[in-house]
Amino acid sequence: MVSPATPKYQMRAMWIASVVNIDWPSAPGKSESEVKAEYDGWLDLAVANGFNAVIVQVRPHADAFWPSAYEPWSQYLTGVAGQDPGWDPLEYLVRRAHERNLEFHAWFNPYRASMPAPGGAGTDVGKLPPNSPLAQHPEWAVAYPVNNAAGRLYFDPGIPEVRAWVQDAIMDAVTRYDVDGVHFDDYFYPYPAAGQDFGDEATFARYGGGFQSKADWRRHNIDLLVQEMDQRVHAVKPWVRFGVSPFGIWRNQAADPLGSETNGTQSYDANFADTRKWVKEGWIDYIVPQVYWNIGFAVADYAKLVPWWADVVAGTDVQLYIGQADYKVAAAGQPAAWFAPGELSSHLTFNRQYPQVRGDVHFSAVQVRADRLGAETLLTAEHRSRPAFPPSWGPATPMLFPVVTHAKRTAAGAELRWRALGDKATSFGVYRFDGVTIPRGCDLADASHLIATVRGTAYTDPTAEPGRRYTYVVTALDRRWHESPPSPPRFI
Repeated sequence: MVSPATPKYQMRAMWIASVVNIDWPSAPGKSESEVKAEYDGWLDLAVANGFNAVIVQVRPHADAFWPSAYEPWSQYLTGVAGQDPGWDPLEYLVRRAHERNLEFHAWFNPYRASMPAPGGAGTDVGKLPPNSPLAQHPEWAVAYPVNNAAGRLYFDPGIPEVRAWVQDAIMDAVTRYDVDGVHFDDYFYPYPAAGQDFGDEATFARYGGGFQSKADWRRHNIDLLVQEMDQRVHAVKPWVRFGVSPFGIWRNQAADPLGSETNGTQSYDANFADTRKWVKEGWIDYIVPQVYWNIGFAVADYAKLVPWWADVVAGTDVQLYIGQADYKVAAAGQPAAWFAPGELSSHLTFNRQYPQVRGDVHFSAVQVRADRLGAETLLTAEHRSRPAFPPSWGPATPMLFPVVTHAKRTAAGAELRWRALGDKATSFGVYRFDGVTIPRGCDLADASHLIATVRGTAYTDPTAEPGRRYTYVVTALDRRWHESPPSPPRFI
């Protein structure tokens, strides 16, 4: 029986946000070597804390962390929107993550096109770089909210050419880089501002025929974006996951009997994001609802939302990961629950009751590093003490087991090398057993004996004690984390 304390397949991801330099780069204008070193530090932190994936924001708002054919360089690199940093960050981001056997999910914001002034262009198209898509197509832009310090520019999602452009800009990265996932956050139509409607009346008049309401038409526009994005990603690279991390509430039960026992903002109505539909239609591979509330919070109780989302994904092929609000730990103004070191850990313990929950994503990297109240240390000790593979997904084809060709004691530990058979292996799992034994299938059913996941065909076990006998086996995993049978055992 698989122990709930040692799951072998579990998404353990950390968001790394670049917008307004939240996580990385820590400030604009740093040198290439400084930016690279900072990123490597985040990856080292992820590995040290037992994560197996990073979700890195590479298109914060119609800009790019790669030499895009569609959009200008991000200002969060050089400090000047459109300025070439002289190197290719996305290539580095992906390569360095894979070297540590971390999945790399490229995080794109579809329709946001600026941030508020004075740091951003605000609602002024004239302050965008000349090669910005909205500078070239100002008719695509909607300023919202207007006459407000929080004003931004957005693409108008109701214009078909806009939807195609946004998809093309994202697919430029998908086709050119070895990403493992395409990730959208919770921003589709912007969150509503009091007393203002998003300024798309003319667009609705032109394209909204046949819809009973503007709200239904807006949801249709976002449905098309998600459905078409799913199709385009998988047409080019079937092994790339497509996922969304929406606001944690789809609809409240008071508004819809299918909704959750909550009383908060509804993504269905606020962002026109019918996230439940996307799951039921299979338009996404995973969903990460941002369940950013504590257990027992009256308006939106974690202990009510997680079961609701588990029920939504039940019977579908969509995997459920829960978005965790690490940023709320010991934060001023938060409920008392967030001043308990174990609040986040209790969330993951609660999740074990629901097998549909396949992992968690934590916001964000700076919070993991801060480790306020020791909450992150506790999370790692109680939930990430053993390695884990991201959950397998998609069709599986038979894989050949690897063969261990070298097993030797050295001053550094037990040194292993192996050879992969066939061409499907992307990474490998290393298992260790005390003494001389022949492991059975059930012995590999959980992570109790899993000591490492690696890319490459060598590993040195630094925890092997001199004078003790061990048995090692190695398995191969394909791009979708389907695992081969184990290698013949090697005794050392």
